[in-house]
Amino acid sequence: MTRTTPDSFRVIGLDPGLRRTGWGVVDVRGPKIRHVANGVCASSGADLAARLLSLFDGLTEVVARHAPDQAAVEHTFVNKDAAGTLKLGQARAMALLVPARAGLPVAEYAPNAVKKAVVGVGHAQKAQVDHMVRMMLPGVEIAGPDAADALAIALCHAHQARFGGRLDAAVAAAERR
Repeated sequence: MTRTTPDSFRVIGLDPGLRRTGWGVVDVRGPKIRHVANGVCASSGADLAARLLSLFDGLTEVVARHAPDQAAVEHTFVNKDAAGTLKLGQARAMALLVPARAGLPVAEYAPNAVKKAVVGVGHAQKAQVDHMVRMMLPGVEIAGPDAADALAIALCHAHQARFGGRLDAAVAAAERR
């Protein structure tokens, strides 16, 4: 049974990291957004391949357990350390691959877009993002900063999917007139 309609779906947000990939799942039902679960997949292993495999396995288990309809992943930003950026990109590949392999549509969001959607400011600090996630999902226990960021990504996607779809429908209707 599918839950997916323009106003009703489950989304998993993923905040990729080689050591810790945060994840957060929310249900969207019309105007209401409800927290389902959140956590962190911590990589393990002696080398890069083993660490990527542990992320893949952990994310696969999370997607199977929570059965999202859609996924949202944060874009990687480039920093001064090229080797670090490359490794982060490989962890991000796992965050894109797992939901795609499960047949989910995957959206990608820039960090500034996520912050703007959740906080209202594109250059918000992590503490501000965490605070607003807690305000938007009252009573939620967050499994750390990576999980808070993942929930913010899920919330960003929830807002974009709900309102972006309505805007597209309104534009299409206006063009038919």
